[in-house]
Parts: sequence; C-alpha cells; structure tokens
Amino acid sequence: MKLLIVEDDFTLAKNLKQILINAGFAVDIKTTLENGLAETEINEYDCLVLDINLPDGSGFDLLQSLRKAKNSTPTIIVTARGQVEDRIKGLNLGADDYISKPVDSNELIARIRAVIRRNSQNSLPIITIGELVIKPIQHLAIIGKN
Repeated sequence: MKLLIVEDDFTLAKNLKQILINAGFAVDIKTTLENGLAETEINEYDCLVLDINLPDGSGFDLLQSLRKAKNSTPTIIVTARGQVEDRIKGLNLGADDYISKPVDSNELIARIRAVIRRNSQNSLPIITIGELVIKPIQHLAIIGKN
C-alpha cells in the first residue's frame, strides 16, 4: 500500500515515514502544498496523510483541489490545529479522518488501514485497453498520457 505524507516538518515526516515503512507501507514525502498536489497528479496513492499548515498554503486548499479534480484518495488530516471548526472544515472538504497532533503511531497506522479498507470495498477497478484508461469511480476516460 502506497502513502503520501504532505507535512512541512521534514523531521516529523521522516519519522512517520520510517514508522509506516516498518508497518509495511511504501511512503513518499512532500513538504509543500505545490509539491504535494503535483505528486498526486503523477502517482496514485492508497492514502494521503495531510498537514494543514504548509509553507505555501493550506492543506485544506490541497484537499479541496483534489476533490474538485474528482480525486477520491482517502485522506487523513494530521495537524496541530485541533479546533472543532477546523475538524468540521476538513471533514466537510472531503477528509476521511482528522487527527490532532501529537498522534500515537499505532493509532495512525490503524486509522490508515481502516480508511484504505473502506475505500477498497467501494472501488471499481481501473480498466486499461491499449492507450485508453477508464477510471469508473472518477468518471474519467484518458487516452495516452493526456
């Protein structure tokens, strides 16, 4: 299972990455909104672990952009911003879960597995015929790399 961590604190992101690798996940790290968004356009992930406070914008904006693009990658917000208003906003924008820092690594692993499990039960396979790629859940048909 492949995860993307979008977290501005590189030390924290590296520590989370190692914990998640030890739990059997493949993990990529991005430290900015722009790089995180670009990475989701290039690669598919089973889950996104997203911080809200990013140096070039808000993780809320990244999440909103993903959902607007019909990207339904399960997303868990992990942030220091634990106010009720922030939790409601994140969930209403399409996050699957919201955890306030500091987070217990075993709890995070369990929550990641839970959102991936729920998503896999609701997903349809991606169909590829030659250069044609059909993504039924996203209502997309793509020819070639465009």
